Parts: sequence; structure tokens; C-alpha cells
Amino acid sequence: MPKTPPQKDRFDDLPVSGDAASRIGAHRAENPRMRGGLVLLWSVLATLALVAIGIFGTLIATGRVTLFPAPSPTAAVVVTAEPVLDTAYKVTVLNATSQSGLAGAMADELVAAGWAADDVTAGEAGSEFATTTVFYSDAADDGAARGLAQAIGGAAVELSDAYTGLAGDESVKQLVVVIGTDRTDAGAATTAP
Repeated sequence: MPKTPPQKDRFDDLPVSGDAASRIGAHRAENPRMRGGLVLLWSVLATLALVAIGIFGTLIATGRVTLFPAPSPTAAVVVTAEPVLDTAYKVTVLNATSQSGLAGAMADELVAAGWAADDVTAGEAGSEFATTTVFYSDAADDGAARGLAQAIGGAAVELSDAYTGLAGDESVKQLVVVIGTDRTDAGAATTAP
């Protein structure tokens, strides 16, 4: 390094008047005071917006929030036929209880209600059944099944293929009554008011 002071250059001679046009050299703008605070504010707002979008996106992805809810299903109206007492049907009465003689007694009731004795068959079921039910295998037989249920003093009615062909011929119009434990002496005593 040189020991002698550097020589004067053009920047050492500044005009006294303070005229900006006569100045020579680099000029830097003054640093604004709030610029750092403004950047911090925008950073905080952007962070909050990204966090909110992330939480909302997670709720949508997990199914906790739905943007377009599925339409609610409308209740289906089940149309039941009017009860019709049709004695043209063959009726099989099955006793599904441990009390003997119920199928024969109900067969006698049906003959008294207008069915021919040859069209009513009584028998025993293989297992116990809780509720006395009239089964039919064709939707067109709903009214006749409801009429038979009324004729025996009330019973459930169910469309089922479980007892199809008990009469020996599937083309024969047939209804099946399965006597449940609600018709036994013990069942009637527990259901009485």
C-alpha cells in the first residue's frame, strides 16, 4: 500500500451551491421506512390464506365437507292391494310351533270361512316361527293374501318363493299360512293386553 495520500479526484470538489444537476457520482435513494413492515404483513396474510386453503382442502378430501351434496333419496311408496277374500286359492297351513293341533284347527276355520275342504291342507313345519305369516309367490296374489290374513284374525303378509309348488303344480294359485308362536296358548297369553 502506498504511504502517500491519494491524489484529489473530481469527487473531492463538490459545488457549494447544492445544485443537484451539478453533482457528480452515484446517488442512492433513501430506504423507505415501512417497506419491511409491508412485506411482513403480506407474508403473514399469504401464510394464513394457504393454511386456510389446506385445512378446507383436507376436509373436502376426507369427506367431512361436501361442496355438492348428493340429493336425498325420496321415500318409496309401497302400494298394497286391498284385501280380497278369494276362496279359489288353495291354502296350505303349516304349524311352526311346538303346540300340536293348530294347523288342523286353522284349516277348519278356513273351511268355515268358505274354502272347499279339498283346497285346504294342514301340516307341520320343520322349525319354529315367531309370527304367523301368509306367504304368496306372485305380486298379483297380494290382495288374496291380505284377505286370507284378515280371515284368520290377522297375520303378516309376505311375498316369497319359499313355499312355491307345495300344491304339486306351480300353476295352481296357492297361499301358505305358517302359524307362529304368537298363536300358541303361551304366545297368546303373553301378547294379550
